[in-house]
Order: sequence, then C-alpha cells, then structure tokens
Amino acid sequence: MSSDNRRLIIDGPDQLWQAGTRRSFLKLMGLGGSIVLAPSLFAAACGNDDNGTGPGSGSGAQLDLSTDIGIFNYAYALEQLEAAFYSTVVGAANFSTLFTDANERELLTDIRDHEVVHREFFKQALGSSRIPDLALNSTTVAALTADRATILKNAQSFEDLGVAAYNGAGKQLKDARNLLVAGKIVSVEARHAAAIRDARDTTGRAFAGDDVVNSMGLDVKMEPAAVLARVTSLNLVTTPITVSKQPTDAATADQAAPVAS
Repeated sequence: MSSDNRRLIIDGPDQLWQAGTRRSFLKLMGLGGSIVLAPSLFAAACGNDDNGTGPGSGSGAQLDLSTDIGIFNYAYALEQLEAAFYSTVVGAANFSTLFTDANERELLTDIRDHEVVHREFFKQALGSSRIPDLALNSTTVAALTADRATILKNAQSFEDLGVAAYNGAGKQLKDARNLLVAGKIVSVEARHAAAIRDARDTTGRAFAGDDVVNSMGLDVKMEPAAVLARVTSLNLVTTPITVSKQPTDAATADQAAPVAS
C-alpha cells in the first residue's frame, strides 16, 4: 500500500480491512480524497468495459445479475443504502442526545465507517461499469432515523438483510477472487448484525436467534429478487432499480431475513 497526497493506493482487498488502512481511508475521504486500486486488482473479473450497467447507460440502475460485474453492482447498491443510513444517523445534530451511551455511539460510528469503506471499495473496483449513485427519499430516511429505538430496529433489519443478500448472491460469482472479497465483506456485515442485536437485546440470546440462524446452523439467505423486493417496499430509493438479466444459477428456497420488531 502507498499514498500520494490525497490518494490511497492499495494492492489488494485485504488491505481495506487493516486498521491503519481504514483510518487512512476515512481521513482521506474527509479531506475530499480518493481510494485507488492497483491496476492489476480485479482486472480479469471486472475490467474497465462497460456492460450496460454504468452511469451512462440510461436512467436508473440496471443490474445484469448473470455476471460478476452485475453481482458487484447489486452489492454496491446495498452498500450505498447502508452507508447512507448510518451516515445520516451519525451525522445528525442530535446524535449524542439520541444515544447518550458512549459505547452505542462508538458502535454506530464504527459501522458507519465500515459501510463507507465497503461502498467506496465497490465504487472503485467497478470503475466505469458501476451503477449510478442512488437517490433516496428524504421523508423515508427521516422516518427510519427518528429516534434511538427506531434507528436500532432499522439497523438490525438492514444488517440482517445485507447478510442474507450476500449469502444468496455468493453462489453466482464466477471468479474465486470476487467470492473471497464477498466472503470477507459478509463476515463484517454478520458482526454488525450481531452487535446491533446485542445492543437491543434483553434476553442475552438475540445475537444468534432462530430468525437469523437456520436449523442447520447457517445464516439465512435471500435471492436477489427477494432482496430487491424488500428494498422497494421500504420506499427508500427513488432511483429505479431494474434487473436486465437474471442470475444464471437457479434460485433456491429463501429463508427470508427477518424484519426487526
């Protein structure tokens, strides 16, 4: 890894999960800097060709889920939503009033930082093939972040949905390197889910409840169609998201991520 003024240059995805790299990354983002992937990273998997999913491909976000690029764009869309949610929470003027516990503030700030890293990683890895930035419904965002209980409830739903989404889409990735990256990210998302559940917990068991771990001891999973339907139902995104091509592998039965109560 090396840095050049306001650019952070990384040689491999593992460096994004190193503490020093995250601190450098977030400092740069605050100064208007950027992250740059070494030229060889994901060259075979994503490349620089635009397959019709990039910003110039027309209105809205089109997902070709038959390719690794399309699956990464699907993940990029979800990371945009999570990063926006936590950025709104942590950036609110009344953040310290809503969360008087310093541990909770630290938790939400750390998750915000992770989600921003994930979003920017996909943005840079996809390059010109990425979907556009998603526009959000400000009224819905305000409702989702109205108070402490509402924030933690929606954070739990977002994290559970994110884990289920990665679990459902992972089998579609064709390049082993991309599967490795997705596996690393979903492991972080699963830790977020457990931490948020712990913050809301009154029983000492919710962090790995039956609603998120199936009868085989595995995390629940959802196919992309079910995840996108859940996102649409929230009325959170005003940018149209459409699927131009479905995944090549057959869908399998979902155990839907729970909606937090």
